[in-house]
Parts: sequence; C-alpha cells; structure tokens
Amino acid sequence: MPLISSAGFAHVRLTVTDIRRSKEFYDRVFGWPVAIDASDQADDPGVRTSREKFYGGTVYQTPQGTLFGLRPVGHEAFDADCTGLDHLSFTVTSRDELAAAATALSEAGIEHGQVTDLADAGLAILSFQDPDNINIELTAPLP
Repeated sequence: MPLISSAGFAHVRLTVTDIRRSKEFYDRVFGWPVAIDASDQADDPGVRTSREKFYGGTVYQTPQGTLFGLRPVGHEAFDADCTGLDHLSFTVTSRDELAAAATALSEAGIEHGQVTDLADAGLAILSFQDPDNINIELTAPLP
C-alpha cells in the first residue's frame, strides 16, 4: 500500500535564466493562457525570493487544468546530465499533430528533431529545446 494516494501532478515550474526570453518562447510555442504573471517585477528588489510574488515568474494554465510555471534564477544554463530534470513532455492527440507541430516549429525557425515512433511504448515523439536548452518533448499515442 502506498504512503500517499495521489491523482497526479498539479504543476511544474522550470527555473530559467531570462524570464522575458522564456516567456516569449512559451507564449509563442504553446499560447496557453497566463494564470499569474509577475515577470515584469522580476528585477525589483526582493521579488526573486518572494513566494507571494511568484519569484518574478509566470504561471500558465494548460488545457488539462495543470499549471506550468517559469521562475527566473539567472544562473548557468540547464544541464540534463546533472541531477534534476531530464526533459519535460507534453501531449498532443495524434501523430498527425506531431507532424504539424514539426512543420510549425520549422516555419518559426525553432530547431527540432524528427517525429519518431517508439512502438514498444505505444507513442511517437518530437523533441526540441527551449531557450535554456531544456528538452521539450511532444508525445502522441500510436494507433
């Protein structure tokens, strides 16, 4: 029996080196509604250490109802080979949507990998990097 019975995660927040650049990127790529935005205060004294001011970050509302946040920290760029986050994955409904996403990313000048089928896992993926080199993956179920 588990110690905790959870229905899943409620939110995730990434630390970023430049909140304005990251916000522009995620606005452009996903276009999710902003639930909270304190990014215009990120450089004000004390804001980056204030939970009440969301550390000078931005929080998006995803279509699933979960929250996705960005927090400015101004340190070194992300390294997936260090303990912590390896990558972040978002779902789309079909492999055709992955192909459309690849086209849209190309047209926007955003480098990305190929749509790849992972038959053993029952899904297809498309990967690209955010401005801090965090690997973002889109996944779709295979028919």
